[in-house]
Amino acid sequence: MTHGSPVLVTGATGTIGRRLLSHLPGARVLSRDAARASARLGVPAFAWDGAGEVPREALEGVSAVVHLAGEPVAEGRWTPQKKRAIEASRVEGTRALVASLRKHDAHPTVLVSASAVGFYGDRGDEVLDEASAPGSDFLAGVCVGWEREAREAEALGVRVVCLRLGVVFDREGGALPRMRAPFLAGVGGPLGTGRQWVPWVHADDVVGLALHALEADVRGPLDVVSPEPVRNESLTRALAAALHRPAFLRVPAFALRAALGEVAAVVLASQRVVPRVATASGYRFRHPTLEGALRDLLAPAR
Repeated sequence: MTHGSPVLVTGATGTIGRRLLSHLPGARVLSRDAARASARLGVPAFAWDGAGEVPREALEGVSAVVHLAGEPVAEGRWTPQKKRAIEASRVEGTRALVASLRKHDAHPTVLVSASAVGFYGDRGDEVLDEASAPGSDFLAGVCVGWEREAREAEALGVRVVCLRLGVVFDREGGALPRMRAPFLAGVGGPLGTGRQWVPWVHADDVVGLALHALEADVRGPLDVVSPEPVRNESLTRALAAALHRPAFLRVPAFALRAALGEVAAVVLASQRVVPRVATASGYRFRHPTLEGALRDLLAPAR
């Protein structure tokens, strides 16, 4: 990556995007509402609807692209329209982005594109890493298509890294605030059997691994997960202890399915993912243990 050259970021108004921008001086963003994004983020923004061509001026002199844009997966029930939006925003959006790179004379040296551990599907106790085969459910299919479109940029001489994001824990956004609420109300507990593996990751390490992907000699999939995945029941105990709340009200799988519909499959899936490529390429996790991560995220804001 060329130091001093701008990085172009999509999905920059999300939790991870906002954190990442603070580490990328001179960055530019693509957004549906460029004026609002620029005012909110304090960086130059260019309008892009996620389907058409990226404005040529947005790509001028860019050394890298970080592509984080995508319809939220865990918000709302998966109606046919919602599933279509989830797939189109990722697969077709990435296809449109790479098509724009193809039309531009000078290409960035690296494309870091989001993906997800949903790639693996529900795999029980199987230890999974970047070499593991994909699953066969809806999200796995979306992730396969998403990564395939990103890796089309390799034909342009671009180094492509696909960030397979785990369950992101952050103080403000991501999964943790939603998980914390039932415990604070005194009704927290394991989900389903509680035996499913949760590939969690602290938001600091999501940003750290995105920056690592920009700078290090890695390519292809990169699992963005803690080196210590935990079972849901262990996560429940740790969260209850950190919040000084009880954790005895188990939520049966059938109740989750009734409440969430097809989204329940995401919550109940077991994915014992380990960050093999991150570790092998020298990345050092800031928050490798769940207890340490929760202590950091649940401490009173200073």
